[in-house]
Amino acid sequence: MEFVIGGILLIIALMVVGLILRRKVYDHVDRLEEWKMNIMSRNVTAELGKIKQLNLLGETQDKFEKWKDNWDNIVTRTLPDMEEDLLDVEELANRFNINKARKRLASVENSLQKIDEDIDQIYQEVDSLLDSEKYTKEQIDIIGPQIKELKKHLLHNRTQFGNAELFFEARLTKLEKKLDSHQELEEGGNYIAAQQMIDELKEEIRILDDKIHVFPELYRKSKKILPEQIMELRREMLEMAEEGLRVEQFGFEKELKQYEKMLKDTILNLENGEIEDAAELLEQMEVRLNEIVVLLEKEEASKSIVENELPRLKSKTDELNKAYKVLKQEISELQRTYYIESADIEMFLSIEKWLEKLDSQFEQIEENYEMKTTHHLDIKGKLDQYLEDVDKLEEAQAEFYGKVQDLRKDEIDAKAKINELKLSLINMQKQLMKSNIPGVPSSLLNLLEESTDKCEVVLNNLQKHPLDMANVQHSLNEAEKSVNNFVQQTTSVLDQARLVEIAIQYGNRYRRNHPMLSAHLKEAEALFRNYKYEAALEVAVRAIEEIDEQALKKIEQLDEHFQEMMG
Repeated sequence: MEFVIGGILLIIALMVVGLILRRKVYDHVDRLEEWKMNIMSRNVTAELGKIKQLNLLGETQDKFEKWKDNWDNIVTRTLPDMEEDLLDVEELANRFNINKARKRLASVENSLQKIDEDIDQIYQEVDSLLDSEKYTKEQIDIIGPQIKELKKHLLHNRTQFGNAELFFEARLTKLEKKLDSHQELEEGGNYIAAQQMIDELKEEIRILDDKIHVFPELYRKSKKILPEQIMELRREMLEMAEEGLRVEQFGFEKELKQYEKMLKDTILNLENGEIEDAAELLEQMEVRLNEIVVLLEKEEASKSIVENELPRLKSKTDELNKAYKVLKQEISELQRTYYIESADIEMFLSIEKWLEKLDSQFEQIEENYEMKTTHHLDIKGKLDQYLEDVDKLEEAQAEFYGKVQDLRKDEIDAKAKINELKLSLINMQKQLMKSNIPGVPSSLLNLLEESTDKCEVVLNNLQKHPLDMANVQHSLNEAEKSVNNFVQQTTSVLDQARLVEIAIQYGNRYRRNHPMLSAHLKEAEALFRNYKYEAALEVAVRAIEEIDEQALKKIEQLDEHFQEMMG
């Protein structure tokens, strides 16, 4: 029984699902039917009727017939076929053949989509064709007056164009004929081709307009301005040569002749409408002619500078050579007294070679000037470089001379310093002798001996010939370190010995009542008598601090008071 009920329920469920799916198919059919009706209601025929105002020939006729045939095919065949397809879909749905119905619906929907796209394409192409016709008419109203205005401009300014007037007139006439030919294209229904021709014509007019307006200035430069500038340059160059300026050495005359030939060729090119290359060439030529003017001005200014500077630099060169001879003699004398480092000798030899090079350089400049082989501007440039090199050589000579003079100064300073160090040793020995210490520690005696020996080394080095100041300075530095160490250590020993005596005297007040302190003080006294002042001070202070924590501070205060009294 349960199986029977289950089977009945399953059949009912399947029937419900089938009815729902069939309902969806019906709804889809209704939507496609509505879409089909919308397509049929699109007024394509009226849209195509707009074309009838154009000339239905050539390209326009071909397009019109294609669009009309396409629309007729849609209305008479494609859409009726779709009606049959939709009826078939409903029949399939009635038989619950849902999958097959869906496939047929998808096919119909794709066909409707394609029809919509085709109609949109027809509308766009119709609009494009109508726009082309409208655009062409508008541009003709603009282009015609433009050509007339250019012809008028050419006529009123014909003197500025020379033989090029014929070229520009011919080009304008050709453009007029091209403009007239668009009528044939329109009459033949070729509106797209007419639009393309109008666009080409507009660009040609723009280019020609640019050429016509830029031509007079370029032509005037080629025919008048630059030739006159070349003539003026020649006149100035001739006058400058008569005044002694070396113009010929620049080679400008060859350039000017070349420019004259180029100008003649440029005039011919301009008259044939070749504007672009001519404009660039004339600009380059103009820049170069201005450069020549500047160079001639510099040549004129350089002449007086060269004439004034040559004698002065000749004198300066002689002075440099004299100064070098004096320096060379002084070096020779110094080498008998002092040892001169190889690096310094190399520096001196480089100065000698440098001077020889400058002498040769100046001789070449003088020869160029006297033989007139080069222009004043070039000579001035070489003089400027020569003067810069001379200044550097003078600096090098001054630097080397200063180093040489430092040898004598260093010797004097070294002698003064060693005397100062010896005096320091004597003073410290006197302080040791005056002090009440029982004896001098052996370490201090060793330092004294070392310091004395190192001072002797310095004195011996100062007696050598030739005198090696580098060696003297090294030994002097060693002696100074040793003497300073001896002075520092001696001062420390004397300070320690003095503090030991004060500490013992300070501790004596506690000796009777503190036997342990008394024993430590005796130990400190024994160390003091054996010249061990640092150890004695440490034992005494540590023992007293057991009784008086402020002992060290009080001992130092007593020492300061003692020092003030002695001072």
